[in-house]
Amino acid sequence: MKKFLLASVALLTLTGAASAADLAARPYTKAPMMAPVAQSWTGFYIFGGAGGGIWDADSHTNVLGVPATIDQRVGGDGWFGTVGLGYDWQVSPGWVFGAFADGQFGSLRGNLNDQFVGATGRIKMEDAWAAGARLGYLVAPNVLSYVNAGYSGSHWSGTGLTFLNGAPAGVHTDSFNSNGWFVGGGVENNLNIFGISAPGWFMKTEYRAAYYDRKDVNIRFDGTNALTADSVSFKPWVQTISTSLVYRFNWTGPVVKY
Repeated sequence: MKKFLLASVALLTLTGAASAADLAARPYTKAPMMAPVAQSWTGFYIFGGAGGGIWDADSHTNVLGVPATIDQRVGGDGWFGTVGLGYDWQVSPGWVFGAFADGQFGSLRGNLNDQFVGATGRIKMEDAWAAGARLGYLVAPNVLSYVNAGYSGSHWSGTGLTFLNGAPAGVHTDSFNSNGWFVGGGVENNLNIFGISAPGWFMKTEYRAAYYDRKDVNIRFDGTNALTADSVSFKPWVQTISTSLVYRFNWTGPVVKY
């Protein structure tokens, strides 16, 4: 009986070992690769920078409200600072749509002429503001090429007029506003394309052309501030180029799969 039990145990042990030997080793599989991701352009941003600009204006002199001279071209140039904010929506992997508002503060200085009496003065565009929309295409996940357009307003200084020989003309103009619309475009890119590790920080360079409404600028006598019979018609066109640093609040947040 004991010999039978021992024989049975030996047989079971050999059978189990043979079965284990016949089993193939379980193959090793790597975890699946995650899809490439890029930061989302959707979210708020702020920016500040500086730039330069030029303006030209079609201008003539009115007498008692009637044009008395033909249009001539006057102009000026200068520098400005700019600040603004906006919000973008990444509407597809390649397209970005946004709304923004900004202001420009500086001195784009040029001439204002009263052609009827031969007097001139120096005026400047002191500030401007704009609100509009932009549409851009991502030429790379962190580089946006865009166009923009919208409404703009501008503020111009007053001036005292002098004759061609430099003698005071005894008259001046008050400051005035002129509103209109603008169109432009630019490129915005993450600073890491320059090898700078600064999450959320971008740089944008933008060209803008603003077309403002015609304004009849009253000419007043010095001292009494009474109106003269003259006014100067002034229709400006302003071109600017600016470079700004941009901070995007969402850049370390949600991601978009490509």
